[in-house]
Amino acid sequence: MEVTLAKRETLVHTDQEAVFEAAFKGNFKALHAYSYTMLQDEAVAEEIVQTVFMKLWESRERMAIHTSLRAYLYKSVYHESLNYLKHKKVQRKYMEEAIVAYRQQQTEETEADKELQRQLQQALRQLPEKCRTVFQLSRFEELKYQEIAERLGISLKTVEAHMGKALKLLRVQLADFLPLLLIVLPNL
Repeated sequence: MEVTLAKRETLVHTDQEAVFEAAFKGNFKALHAYSYTMLQDEAVAEEIVQTVFMKLWESRERMAIHTSLRAYLYKSVYHESLNYLKHKKVQRKYMEEAIVAYRQQQTEETEADKELQRQLQQALRQLPEKCRTVFQLSRFEELKYQEIAERLGISLKTVEAHMGKALKLLRVQLADFLPLLLIVLPNL
């Protein structure tokens, strides 16, 4: 089939590019202004009009327009603009839902972190003082066992024993938080 213009001209003939170019140049500004009134975005309106003309060119040999070319172009620009607006609405809705889900996840993580900190502090208070001190120097100040031994004036074996005792007690006390705790305190 062929694209038939209002005056029985066609876009499918020996000089089809010139006819198409004339149709593009003769209608572009008006169609752009029409699309802009719907979209309020110059660049998107231009893209919409170019898309309509691209589709017209690509399907020129298999389509028939039973109205005027101008009416067809306006209708096509209208529908492309509406489709763009619908797509943007879906995107906005998805983004809003993603933001709500992200904020909810952040809130849940914050609450879990607070609970973990509370449970960790409670578990640490149950440790003997020397054991707690060794654990805190190792995990919070990130000192090596040898540095802890030198700082506290105790043997390396004593530091290892205190850490073993602390880790064993903390594993039991914080069993519910173990997956999260492994992230916060590796080597537990």
